[in-house]
Amino acid sequence: MTPAALLLALVILSVGAFWIGKSRSLALVGGARGIRNLHSLPSHYGFMTALWCALPALAVMMIWLAFQDTIILRLVSDHLAVNGQPLAPSDLALALNDIRNLVAGNVPASAVSEPVRAAAAEYAQLRGTSRMALTVLVLVMVVGIGIVVRGRITPEMRARNRVEQVIEWLLIACSTIAVFTTIGIVASVAFEAFRFFQHVNVFDFLFGTSWSPQMAIRADQVGSSGSFGAVPLFAGTALISVIAMVIAVPIGLYSAIYLAEYAHPRFRTWAKPLLEVLAGVPTVVYGFFAALTIGPALRGWGESLGLSVASESALAAGFVMGIMIIPFVSSLADDMISAVPQSLRDGAYALGATRSETIKQVVLRAALPGIVGGVLLAVSRAIGETMIVVMAAGLAANLTANPLEAVTTVTVQIVTLLVGDQEFDSPKTLAAFALGLVLFLVTLALNVLALHIVRKYREQYE
Repeated sequence: MTPAALLLALVILSVGAFWIGKSRSLALVGGARGIRNLHSLPSHYGFMTALWCALPALAVMMIWLAFQDTIILRLVSDHLAVNGQPLAPSDLALALNDIRNLVAGNVPASAVSEPVRAAAAEYAQLRGTSRMALTVLVLVMVVGIGIVVRGRITPEMRARNRVEQVIEWLLIACSTIAVFTTIGIVASVAFEAFRFFQHVNVFDFLFGTSWSPQMAIRADQVGSSGSFGAVPLFAGTALISVIAMVIAVPIGLYSAIYLAEYAHPRFRTWAKPLLEVLAGVPTVVYGFFAALTIGPALRGWGESLGLSVASESALAAGFVMGIMIIPFVSSLADDMISAVPQSLRDGAYALGATRSETIKQVVLRAALPGIVGGVLLAVSRAIGETMIVVMAAGLAANLTANPLEAVTTVTVQIVTLLVGDQEFDSPKTLAAFALGLVLFLVTLALNVLALHIVRKYREQYE
């Protein structure tokens, strides 16, 4: 039985165990009339039986599948030899790869040698035997544990407590996995960045003004000697992000004020979801819009005014990115404004303030920490954007503050450095991890700052 089929069978058996446990608890008290004699609800007994049947079998199944291929390949590799001598590690790796491809059907049998075909046949046989053994073991475990749990069900059993304890442990396990995944991501990026800084001075990277991550072919080549000054990338990222926020913050904030304070409820019910549709548009679509519509339009307007506007400019990328970020600012600001108690508005009206004065002097001041936190989160979103910049701003690492020129960002250069076949021993490729580490630290700092502002200045209302 394949792992997918076995998992489906395990789910079906768990559902059956649920009904067995539930029916058993009701049978012990004479049916639904005696449900008050049970410590827990009948469904809790069912869930307890299902969890005890499913979780041990699922754990065995995951461990078995995790080590199955490794053990089988180890057994098969013992039979691969040339003239009675074991294969070299490199040759053994190639032979095992051929075995996997042959078993998966990726290569014809005629494309490999006879020992590899024999090893592949043995591999398929051992895998079939392993799957059969796993199927029998899982089914026996589910049935056996189900019988044992059913026999131990009593009206006094604290089934609800046991179910909640198991669920609590599952939640702890999920949160632990999330935490360690984050730690693993940060550690992997930091390790590769540390390798990069062994080749390039950290101060030259952070404060250098020339970005040309190409390795030298000849000793007299200056342009290809590997200049890793990342200031042009940081400047381009900041320029595009500032333009985006200049577009997104006023429009998003004003739209939030209108929807929360002025709009009719009917208008709000369809206008707010329609505005948030912008958040669901793929960024590559925004990139097409910027490259095919906004970029040529800005160039045409610039030429009519006598300005030199590049086909790919920071202004085009920032403008479209700002449109994309409007829903983030609007939604967060709307939530913060709506959270301000009505009693504050009523108090301002009682003192003679108009609606606009109430919004400016009371509502916005009360909601300001949340609005600022939302804006900082939107800035983090803008800094991490890639596709729009690739398609609308170009790849040129220019150190300029002119929004009409082509620039590039940190995320675009990360993509550029990692495209194609790369060797992860060269500073050119490792530079992507250094840029990623800087980007991670900047966005982390912005998120921490946003949370700090919200927590420190948030008003507590009763």
